[in-house]
This record gives sequence, C-alpha cells and structure tokens, in this order.
Amino acid sequence: MGRNAPIDDKGDIDLEVESPKTSAAGVPAVVRSMRMSLEQMGVVRTARTLLRINQDKGFDCPGCAWPDPAESHRAEFCENGAKAVAEEATRRRVTPEFFAEHSIASLREKSDHWLGQQGRLTTPMHKPQGAAYYEPVTWERALDIVADHLRDLDDPDQAIFYTSGRTSNEAAFAYQLFVREFGTNNLPDCSNMCHESSGTALNETIGIGKGTVTLDDITKADLILVVGQNPGTNHPRMLSTLETAKGNGARVIAINPLPEAGLMTFRNPQTVRGVVGPGTALADRHVGVRLGGDQALFQAVGHLLLERGVVDHEFVEGHTSGFEVYAAARATLDWPTTLTATGLNEADIRALADDVAGADRIIVCWAMGITQHRHAVATIQEMLNVLLLGGHIGREGAGVCPVRGHSNVQGDRTMGIFERPSAAFLDALDAEFSITSPREHGVDAVDTVRALRDRRATVFFAMGGNFVRAMSDSDVTEEALEAADLTCHVSTKLNRSHTVTGREALILPTLGRTERDEQATGEQVVTVEDSMAMVHASRGRLGPASHTLLSEVAIVCELARRVLPASPVDWAGMRGDYRVIRDHISRVVPGFDRFEERILDKGGFQLPLAPRQREFNVEGGRARFSVHPLEYPQCPPGRLLLQTIRSHDQYNTTIYGLDDHYRGVSGGRRVVFVNPSDLAALGLADEQLVDIVSEWRGVDGNVELTERRAEEFRVVAYPTARGCAAAYFPEANVLVPLDSTARGSNTPTSKSVVIRLEAR
Repeated sequence: MGRNAPIDDKGDIDLEVESPKTSAAGVPAVVRSMRMSLEQMGVVRTARTLLRINQDKGFDCPGCAWPDPAESHRAEFCENGAKAVAEEATRRRVTPEFFAEHSIASLREKSDHWLGQQGRLTTPMHKPQGAAYYEPVTWERALDIVADHLRDLDDPDQAIFYTSGRTSNEAAFAYQLFVREFGTNNLPDCSNMCHESSGTALNETIGIGKGTVTLDDITKADLILVVGQNPGTNHPRMLSTLETAKGNGARVIAINPLPEAGLMTFRNPQTVRGVVGPGTALADRHVGVRLGGDQALFQAVGHLLLERGVVDHEFVEGHTSGFEVYAAARATLDWPTTLTATGLNEADIRALADDVAGADRIIVCWAMGITQHRHAVATIQEMLNVLLLGGHIGREGAGVCPVRGHSNVQGDRTMGIFERPSAAFLDALDAEFSITSPREHGVDAVDTVRALRDRRATVFFAMGGNFVRAMSDSDVTEEALEAADLTCHVSTKLNRSHTVTGREALILPTLGRTERDEQATGEQVVTVEDSMAMVHASRGRLGPASHTLLSEVAIVCELARRVLPASPVDWAGMRGDYRVIRDHISRVVPGFDRFEERILDKGGFQLPLAPRQREFNVEGGRARFSVHPLEYPQCPPGRLLLQTIRSHDQYNTTIYGLDDHYRGVSGGRRVVFVNPSDLAALGLADEQLVDIVSEWRGVDGNVELTERRAEEFRVVAYPTARGCAAAYFPEANVLVPLDSTARGSNTPTSKSVVIRLEAR
C-alpha cells in the first residue's frame, strides 16, 4: 500500500540549501522515482504501471512531449515521468467527504503541493451560488448546469473554452468541433503561455509552427545549441539523445543564464558508465548569457558568419528571400551594445561563431528561456537567420527543435485548439460536418483574463490544466475568474483553480492517461503527437480511479448533445467509438489519411513537415530572412531581471515535492537565486529573507510605475548571469504584469521581469 495523503501543510519550515549538483540522473534519480511511486501507488501498482510507460501497446507518459526512440528500453521513462504517472495512478482519493470537511476558503489557503497530494477526484462537485462548500452532484445535473449557462448567453463569445496540453487528439478534436458549432473561436490553450512565440516566428519564417527534426537527426548533428532550456529537469529523456549524439561526435553548447546540472554530466541509469562510471559530459561549453540577450548574441553570430563568408549560397539563393536586406543589416555590429545586452565578452561570442562556422549540421533547441520575452519572436527569428545562412534546414542532422512541455500540446493545436484557426481548417471542418464555424478570431490566454475581468465573458470552461496558477499576474487572474457567472474544470486532481471560483462552479472528474477507457463499443484507444510531429496510440491499462469517472471525450459529447440538440454531428457515435472521431480527423486535418491504419504501426507515424524537403509554405515558397532592431531588457541601477523557473520536483504547475535536487534546494520553494556579486552590490547576504517587488512602467516604459509583491523569499547565492535572478513559478507569477507580453504572440514575459529585493 502507498502512503496516505499529508494532513499538515508544512510550507518552507524545513527549507535547506546546499551546493548545486554537477551531474544529473543516475542511481539517485532511480531512488527518487521509486520512492515517490511506492508512496503513491504501492508495490504491485508501481510494477504494473511504470513498465507500460511509452511502450508499444502501453500508454503515453502524461509528462513532457519528448519523442520515443524507435527501439525502446524496457524502462522508457525518466524521473519526472515516473512522478507524473505516480500522481495520476495514485491510490489516494478526494471524495465528497473531503469537500464536506474543507470549505473552499480553507482550501484556497493551502499550498499547490498540499492540494495536489490529496489524490484523484472521484465525483462531480458543484458550488451553488453563495455556497461556501462544494457539494456532490450527478453527472446529469452537472452537465445540465453547464448547458443552461451556455444556452442563456446573449452571444457565444461570452464563453471561453480553455485547453491543457494533456488532452488527447480525439478529445481535442471533439472539443473544438463542439465549441465552433456552438459559435465561438474562444479556444485559448497552454501554448499561449509558452511556445506561442515559437509558432509565430516559425510560421512567418519557414511556414510551419513546429520543429523540423527527428530524434535521428539529433544523433547525427555536428553541433547542438541548447538555448534557454533545462532538459535535466524539464525533458530528462532528452539527455539520452544528447548522450548518443555526443558519442557520435557532436558538440553541445548550453546557452542559458543558469548553469544546469543536466547539461554538465549525465549519468544514464541504464548504462554501466552512468551507474558506476563518470557519466557523460554533455555541454562542451556553457555560455552564460544575460536574460533577454539571446537576440543580440545571434545577431552577433550572424554578423561574424557574414564577415567570414560562411554562407551556403546555393541554399540561400534557391530557397530563401530577404538575404540582401539581412546581410546589409548585419554588415556592422555595435560591439559595446552587444556586450552589454549579452553580458558576455567578445571572446565568448567569437568562440560560439567559430563553433557554428565549423559545423555542417546544426540543430538549435530552445524552450521557455527564449519564448517568454517581449522580443521573443524576433529572438527566435535571429536564431533561424543563422540556420538559414548555413542551409541548416532540410538537411539530415540539422534544423529547428522547439522542445514542448505538455505531452500533447502540439497535437491539440494540430487538432484545431487555436483561437485563430486558418480559413482552410474551418472550411474543411464545415464541409465534413455540415456546420458553419465562426470566422472571427477568439481570445488567447492573456485576453481571456481581460475578457473575464471586463465581463465581456462570463463562462469559463477548462479542459484540464490549472489556469489560475499557469497565468501571469496571479492576483488579476484570480479576480477575473471570480467575476465569472460559471467556472467549470475538467480535472483528474485537485488544484488551486478549483478554489478560485465564479459565482457558480463545477469540478468534473475525468479519466487519466493511465486508465482504461471503456465505451459502448469496448475499450478505446487515444492518440497524441510529440514534439517532433510523431503521432502514436496510447492505451490506458489501469482500472479507473472511480467508477463514476467519464472520459474527456464523453464529457464533450454529452455536453454537446445538451447544448446543441439539433446538431448534425453524431455525438453519441463519437462518444461510443473513438474510431469515428479518427475517421473524421482523417478527412479534416492534413497528414492524417489512413489514420486508423497507421496508428497500428509500432511507433506510429510522422506528420508531413514540408521544410524537411525544403518546401516552405510562405509567400513566394521561400524561407524568409528577418531583420529586427537590437532589443534587450533594460534594468535600472539597483534592480535585477527575474526569470521564473521550475524546480526539479514539479511539472508545469504540478508540484510533486519540495526539493530542487540539482540546484541544492530541499524542503521548500520560496527562494530567489541571485549572483553573489549582485548580492554584495545590493548589500544583501546569502540566506537573507527578502520581498521580491516587480516594477512595471508599461510596454514602452512611459506609464506610471506599478508594483507587485511576493513576500518572504530566501536569497540563495547562485552562479546565474550578473544582473539576473530566478524564482520558481507559480509562486513568482504574481510579479509578471498581465500586459507585459511578447510582441506578435502575446505570451507573458515571465523571463524578463524588472525587480528589486527588499530586506525584511
């Protein structure tokens, strides 16, 4: 048997800090994985579950979206994947009795960790208007409440339908179909808060908002640049792929303000070298760029490549546009400004240019450290410019690799979860189902908060996720949700969003990825798409946490039948047999022909990625060079630039534990990492308690100063770039202004927040 859920919410009472680690994974990671799995699932359930993760005929890990290798290991999961599965397959249960014992107000005082540790939701719960407690409700009544609210709206755009990246392709397709037949494109998703900048930059440059490489490409690369990313914590299975690439002769350069253990040394727990040997050194060099300085860095690299004549002229002339304008813009370089923006010295930048110039096959990987800045889109396009110069698109062992988070966030977007769908997608959807989809764009995540705050929207429906804790400007976000007439969350586990309610609220418990999904025609299969556009099947093997649970598909279809009684869509047929949904997908979404047949193949199938064949769906059919003025975050004297980061014991907003093993933190989360030289300059000491205060003067810096405060953080002296600081999200999200977003993508700028530290 596993361990019972915690009763006490300890907070940071046991917080301790020691020196950061210099290696990742190994036997300690296995021990941590097993300890958490046994606590949550017990011995037998742990054995039955872990060995089915990412296996043929098994289930897709509900953690990150890193692809599966062609030949899987018997244990094809990482430490954080094991934690994600343990939390979903836990034996702990949140019952109606739990809600009777805990008022909503009392739950709101609990930490994210405590809430998540209580276990799986089992019963639909309803908060009537004016009530202080959730009450159990039947599925029929719960769905009728949602349907009544939706039918009573004056305009479909008064409802917002959010999606988390855990949702399967089948559920996502049915969900967006329902929402569009209902009459709105208000389909924000978690990608709005993370890789929206990537999709915007990539679509404008190469005509597709996805990466262009495969796992095989990474193992054949000469040079891999890992930029603004911490794979050791956020995508641990990536370390195995990098280890293979290193064995094949690749160089790996880590470009990030923080040095991270996972890119120093990887101790592969499935090899002798990783268990009893020295492990594998991954990064040949760490480039400790200042927060927001990556655009300046890649502009400088482009300048140096042009200066040396390192250009693939055949590719540039045959497959790109805008080169002459780009070359003219990069013909000169303001070195003093570049060094200020990057925080580097000239030798560091020239060394990086040497690496790029000397490589025939280059891959650039990136994540949130790049996408969550005001100039994120421009930064990504400067990285793409460097790749275009060398012809590193559509070449084996070369290309772009935006590393996604949620296990199906890319698949959800492919299925139509997007507030700005293409006309071609809507035309195909309408033709398939004989409906008329709206053409007006909907709201994204940031605009969702604005719409709820301003009462332009009054119903918020969330398919998974923890919107309140994922979004920026936490206080504003909570106030916006509280202004709604109805908030409804489809969830597997308790989280803070359930405690921030509209006038009326519902929690609808659903099946997890690990569980069998039985419908009218028998056991169902779902599919997901990973970061490299591979689509494969996922089959839950465990019995449901409660016999009352409905699948996400069932919830959508039953809600649609109530809201749209005259619908031409066979909602009952789709609920009863997911093959019906996949049949529709095969005719609506490009690349899914013979869908049902191809998911039977081991490993699934890859969707078309035209840039791999040097075909670019951009006007003129050519990849575009981009020209942007140099931009970087300005920071007044006595202030620092803050980035929000994950700890090793969390996945997105889910907090598995209170340790950040590789950074040396245990027993707590309210810490702020600051360079020792900055601490000395600010007159602060390591371990001192401070309040973090963000300062916001508007997008253009010309409005009256507003401040946001996060209280009682412990300072940790840490080797981050000078002038930079880091703290965990979601605790630090309160510091990020709602209106501080990336130009072109509207993604919150959680990696460049101007702060001051006030001693307590």
